[in-house]
Amino acid sequence: MTRLLRCRSPLALLALVALALMALALTACSSNPARRESRGGGTQGAPRDNIALSQSERYSQRNDSTPDIAGIDFSRIPEPVPTAEPLSRYGNKSPYTVNGQTWRVLPSAAGYDERGIASYYGSKFHGYKTSDFEEYDMYKFSAASKVLPLPSFARVTNLQNGKSVIVRVNDRGPFVPNRIIDLSLAAAVRIGIWPRGTGLVEVQGIDPAHPNAEPAPVTAVTSRTGSAPQLYVQVGAFADTANAERLAARLRGLRLGAVRVVATSVNGRTLQRVQIGPLPDVDTVDRTTARLDALGLPHASVAVQ
Repeated sequence: MTRLLRCRSPLALLALVALALMALALTACSSNPARRESRGGGTQGAPRDNIALSQSERYSQRNDSTPDIAGIDFSRIPEPVPTAEPLSRYGNKSPYTVNGQTWRVLPSAAGYDERGIASYYGSKFHGYKTSDFEEYDMYKFSAASKVLPLPSFARVTNLQNGKSVIVRVNDRGPFVPNRIIDLSLAAAVRIGIWPRGTGLVEVQGIDPAHPNAEPAPVTAVTSRTGSAPQLYVQVGAFADTANAERLAARLRGLRLGAVRVVATSVNGRTLQRVQIGPLPDVDTVDRTTARLDALGLPHASVAVQ
């Protein structure tokens, strides 16, 4: 090839370069990003993200969706290995406010242990920037949290089947009420939350600086009381028993479900927790909290026990 180039005039050389560029362009246009995405090929062919746009304008899809995952063996995707990473310059502002609610970011994932409802996110966000300016890849084991630092690591266990996965937390959310973590599609499939969309989970923070202190996965698919995990809506917690009973009486009058007052020790103090439940499913939880909000009662939270 070098010898041929030496024998040609400058005009001929320019023509050869033009032909080569045209061939490269045709090769690129013949690719199929959608097909690569459906095979789990990462963020190839990802859309161009413009973070300056509003949330309603930023994404090419109006609603989230799940790609065709037939033929993808999610069991062969490697879990992330927890390693000590510097905190991102982005996504760690604390406190921060979204939709009128304020959260504080934890300084570390060490010691974090919470039970609640998990959801997952898919095609709508695939290839777009996460809160720490990485690209979201729904075929990797990642997650969004409202309080864990970015990046950090956590073990997520499905309390209904005992399956668990380690995820790398690199995004903020979910800001849908009653959810504590948003899993990537891969993580949701791995622990059995897909295709239902939600599941009862335990999220345990991992501190890479102390690998010997990594929490053991939850092996028994039971609640802390020894029975199957149950869903409650907690409406308040009071040091004064009389205040708790007054709220419980008001809630019983609304007939939203069974109401109980449970004494719990928190940091050496005894609190009376007022809860509605057990409730049969996540949809009932969402309807109950929406009703409480509409009645102007204190913002309720979800308790998995």
